[in-house]
Amino acid sequence: MSIQSITQILTKYGSSLALGVRTTVIIALVGTILGFLLGLVVGGIKAIRLDLTASTPAKICKKILDCIINIYITIFRGTPMMVQALFIYYALLDFIHWDNFTAACFVITVNTGAYMAEIIRSGIQAVDVGQTEAARSLGMSNIQTMFSVVLPQAIKNAFPAIGNELIVNIKDSSVLMIISITELMFQSKSIAGSTFKFTDVYFIEAMIYLILTSICAFILNLIEKRINKDTTVSLPMSSTEPNSISYVQTKEQKGANSDYVSR
Repeated sequence: MSIQSITQILTKYGSSLALGVRTTVIIALVGTILGFLLGLVVGGIKAIRLDLTASTPAKICKKILDCIINIYITIFRGTPMMVQALFIYYALLDFIHWDNFTAACFVITVNTGAYMAEIIRSGIQAVDVGQTEAARSLGMSNIQTMFSVVLPQAIKNAFPAIGNELIVNIKDSSVLMIISITELMFQSKSIAGSTFKFTDVYFIEAMIYLILTSICAFILNLIEKRINKDTTVSLPMSSTEPNSISYVQTKEQKGANSDYVSR
């Protein structure tokens, strides 16, 4: 491996590597965003706890949904993405007649959704129960409480893990070459097979992956700092709260002292 050899590869096959980088980034972004939305729904359903006054049909539906969700999460967290890609692509090919790019986005979405569901669920359960009780006492419905109080705090708490999934997807998208996706790994393998300079080509590939993940980590850190600077969700305190009472007492005491001085 030499600098001259690496320069020649970049000069001759730079466009192919750029195409691979573009495909990798698109698949990772699409899979992470759609996987987050899927995990938001699945994790939200799993985190819901029915009241004791819930009807019997509602309890039955919740148990069925929990069973389906547990099976989904167990399967996609317990099997390799490469196996999932092969099985899903060829199993649905005769029915959907989809192209390999659409199949790759679907596979990485459902795989990411399984991990996102657990991240969102843990984020929701980390929110103090008092927040939910306070929202309900103010007359907010379950849906209003979930979207206005619980989810904003849950997403904020789970953002580092959510952002980490994007970095993981950039790297794990390399296994999708098994269904002929022209991402970075596929292009690198093709170039290495043409030039027989395996060490040089895979060194370039490793550096590209490192640059991509480093840029994503930098951007995610900036977003996380921006989120942490925002005001947290809070509910108005009752006049009977200790803090409110002490504030009123302090205010009254200051008024009394001022009257005393004026005399």
